[in-house]
Amino acid sequence: MNRTILIIDDEKPQRESLGGYFRKKGFEVCLAASGKEGIEVVKERTVDLVLTDYRMSGQTGQEVLTELKKINPEIVVILMTAYGTIETAVEAMKEGAFYYLQKPVNLDELDILIERSLMQKQLVSENRKLKEELAGRFKFESIIYQSKELEESLNIAGRVAKSSAPVLIRGESGTGKELFARAIHFASDRKEQPFVVINCAALPETLLESEMFGYEKGAFTGAEQRRIGRFEEAMEGTIFIDEVGDIPLLTQVKLLRVLQSGEFSRLGSNQVQKTKARIITATNRNLEELIREKKFREDFYYRINVVSIQIPPLRDRKADIPLLTDHFTRKFCPGGKKQVSNEAMDLLLKYSYPGNVRELENIVQRACVLSRDEVITTYDLPVSVKPSVNEKAEGAFTPHVGDLNEQTDALEKEIIEMALKETGGNQSKAARLLNISERNLRYKLLKIQNGISAE
Repeated sequence: MNRTILIIDDEKPQRESLGGYFRKKGFEVCLAASGKEGIEVVKERTVDLVLTDYRMSGQTGQEVLTELKKINPEIVVILMTAYGTIETAVEAMKEGAFYYLQKPVNLDELDILIERSLMQKQLVSENRKLKEELAGRFKFESIIYQSKELEESLNIAGRVAKSSAPVLIRGESGTGKELFARAIHFASDRKEQPFVVINCAALPETLLESEMFGYEKGAFTGAEQRRIGRFEEAMEGTIFIDEVGDIPLLTQVKLLRVLQSGEFSRLGSNQVQKTKARIITATNRNLEELIREKKFREDFYYRINVVSIQIPPLRDRKADIPLLTDHFTRKFCPGGKKQVSNEAMDLLLKYSYPGNVRELENIVQRACVLSRDEVITTYDLPVSVKPSVNEKAEGAFTPHVGDLNEQTDALEKEIIEMALKETGGNQSKAARLLNISERNLRYKLLKIQNGISAE
């Protein structure tokens, strides 16, 4: 893709010479004889980089820079001057100039600057798009639900987002506690600041404290250089402490100090660090029971539990299962969404989901991979979702003393009908489910249709 360079210089030979050079390099070039003319160019078209003289009649390069940044804060501006001083260079950089170049211009140096500046512009643009994408993914509106149970939890989260109050998110594993924490962060005034995660269950006790607060060189064996912790990394953003119930008592004391005063120290240092990060915690454990067992500090509990949000398990909000299933089929099925048969959806609705939404996502992803047709059937679901073979359906065949051939035919007919129902009438899948050939199944169906006895 061609990049567009605007050259602003009131000296015609200089701007035309630079313009010819960059055209040969493959750039689209715009020329302007004054700052005012250059500003109008930027207003009318997309310009990637501006190369402007500092001393010009009318507006100076510094004034042009200020105006250009108001129009497009991401535009890259390089200033050129034959009368450069350190003071003017520093002032230009403060105003947002990428670089301050002395005349006569060294073309090799200019080439390197152009390449670096355009690369930085691309990185800034990609970073902005990534932030927008993340903010979009983790907005409250992007959380898929229909149930009143989850709506109540979302209402609390929405009301607390704009505050700085500590939040405790409670719920079983897989219910979406981190998703809630991210949504709170991106709905707050801190959304431009970092969102930092610490999973206490994933870190051994010996590393947890150093991960949170950082350490100085030589603080312990293997500490070969200083490292900042997650609280410093979070700056004025949000720090999400997952599985807070697994934090050792000694570390709880140090976290209590952070919550009370915003102060902490790196391991091996007496220097006090300050943090303005908001703390959101989450747990799937019963903290009240841990307090009674003296495994969790009561004062720490009250500090983190200013606002509590309970996320109900998926089995208690079954109204969300069809919507979530539809979302996951769109996400995982090649070429777009696949339909889910009524029988398969019936099993999904009846299942208890010990792994909650995370388990449903896993089930649907597996079904999308294994399904050979446009319809996901019960055949594509894992065994854990299906009723036990010992559980008899209502109206199931009951053996009795009598003609053996008749009872064998009746049982075979019922099993074949169940297999066809589970596979949505797909004979190939039904044959695989019954562990017989498709040809053999067609033969048996013909027998059933004609009422031939299986002697």
